[in-house]
Amino acid sequence: MFPGQGSQIVGMGREFFEQDADARSLFAEASGVLGYDVARLCFDGPREQLNLTEYTQPSLLTASVAALRCLQRAGLRPIAVAGHSLGEYTALVAAGGLAFSDAVALVRSRGRYMQAAVEDGKGLVCALLGLDRDIVAEVCREASAMGVVSPANFNAPGQIVIAGDKAAVEEAMRLAKTKGCRKAIPLAVSVPVHTCLMSPAAERLAVEVMRVPLKDLEVPLINNAEAKPIQKASEVRKSLIKQLASSVLWEDSVRVMQRMGIGTLIEIGPGTVLCGLAKRIAPELRLLNVQNPASLASTVEALAA
Repeated sequence: MFPGQGSQIVGMGREFFEQDADARSLFAEASGVLGYDVARLCFDGPREQLNLTEYTQPSLLTASVAALRCLQRAGLRPIAVAGHSLGEYTALVAAGGLAFSDAVALVRSRGRYMQAAVEDGKGLVCALLGLDRDIVAEVCREASAMGVVSPANFNAPGQIVIAGDKAAVEEAMRLAKTKGCRKAIPLAVSVPVHTCLMSPAAERLAVEVMRVPLKDLEVPLINNAEAKPIQKASEVRKSLIKQLASSVLWEDSVRVMQRMGIGTLIEIGPGTVLCGLAKRIAPELRLLNVQNPASLASTVEALAA
């Protein structure tokens, strides 16, 4: 499983880059596609640029694929793949459906279209802790008199992210606290993704998704928009277009993987956000991660054992 926007950090991928020739080639390939030094941005920042959506997305994808390649060389082959929002594109690379260079170009466009869809400062993204789905939906309905607001990510039991117009999200935060919300945390995400405000971005992205070379996947992708296993290129195209303006059904996706008989999840890329969510969703799962050479060695050792 592959992390999405928010997991980026200055320094990500540096140790793989320093120790692995293939990782250096990967960063060079991304730089060639994008026209700037991806390694320098990932390793040295500035943080403000790295956190801009159009830079975050290809940078995070590159750092995650560098970790993936090292794990693949250790002989790992997955039963299925999944990714959180942006991470779904990394998952497609892992499943053999999308070439790395095409993925880099596609997510740069995705980031640009997302950024352009909502004027800077007009949107807001917020995590609500301690409420169930029905109450969050009710809160969003009540606050929608102030503008667009809806659930964006169903991350785990008691952790749901909402997004939309700033005034409407702020009203939803206020209402949530009156209904027992333990905490309402505004997030450092620059656009209200996975809401209907992204429909213009999805329309622009659709043009590129329909023309990028995509192959049927070697293993199923548990997709964000429907939390179902898909494998045909035609299904993948539809899913990527739908994803941008639809809620991320991450909790459901983890439960689907469990029902497929999967007992071990490996988060590949910066951070351990997805491991943390999976622990809350299904504590019985074995959770591993690969974000640097040390965690790679620990994961390979755990799998061998």
